[in-house]
Amino acid sequence: MLTEIDDRVLAAVNLHAVLGALPRLADVAPEASRLLADLPRPVLLSVRVVGGDTLRLVFARDGVRLADGDPAGATAATLVFRSPAHLNAVLDGRGSPLPLAGPAGLRFLVRVFTPLSDLLGRYLRPSDADLADPAFTETHRTMLLEVAVGAITVVANRDRSGRFSAAQMTDGDLDIAVGDALRHRLRVRDHRLSRIPVTDTAPRAVFRFADLQTAGDVLAGRESALACVGDGRIAIRGYIPLVDNTSRILDRVGHYLGK
Repeated sequence: MLTEIDDRVLAAVNLHAVLGALPRLADVAPEASRLLADLPRPVLLSVRVVGGDTLRLVFARDGVRLADGDPAGATAATLVFRSPAHLNAVLDGRGSPLPLAGPAGLRFLVRVFTPLSDLLGRYLRPSDADLADPAFTETHRTMLLEVAVGAITVVANRDRSGRFSAAQMTDGDLDIAVGDALRHRLRVRDHRLSRIPVTDTAPRAVFRFADLQTAGDVLAGRESALACVGDGRIAIRGYIPLVDNTSRILDRVGHYLGK
């Protein structure tokens, strides 16, 4: 099994799956809503990796969303990372990004974005004391699932082992669900994966965790997805090659999220 980590893939996971989970954090964590409540106007934040990708997010009082344009009247701020390795080091607590912003943008970065990033880190890597709180634990597992689903698409499309698994997948939609409460949808087209909105249209296959605890254990690396399929804690139905290869990609995702 391939175990080495590709620094560029890790940077894409950190950018699109980890920082890309900030919109979900704003939806589920009351502390995030309080940080956003005092924004005088929306902020368009660009997170740019030299030689890599760019993530653009809009922060507003009512939440965080992926930018699909330049919102009128928004404050602009940019965080630049010199390389994929620089981004990985910063998210690992071993460096700082290069901010490009005016006074209002700098205030946002210090007073809103940095606390939000710290809060995201706390939910993704909680302390034992945090996990003693059932409400915190539920949000922790919800955020792990959000990050993992985002990471599946990155790893399937960019990692050597992930691409091998994706090459075995035929076209179709696949749902990743937790019980009957949470559902995410992936689309496979020409051996590439993307996230799409969940609709009433039935997917070609379903990969369902029995509960958030099982999802959290698999996504935190405490359990193997393949083992949970074997003992029934993960149920699969539909076109089996889709879910079988998704479970292999998910195990590979664990290598990246564990870094």
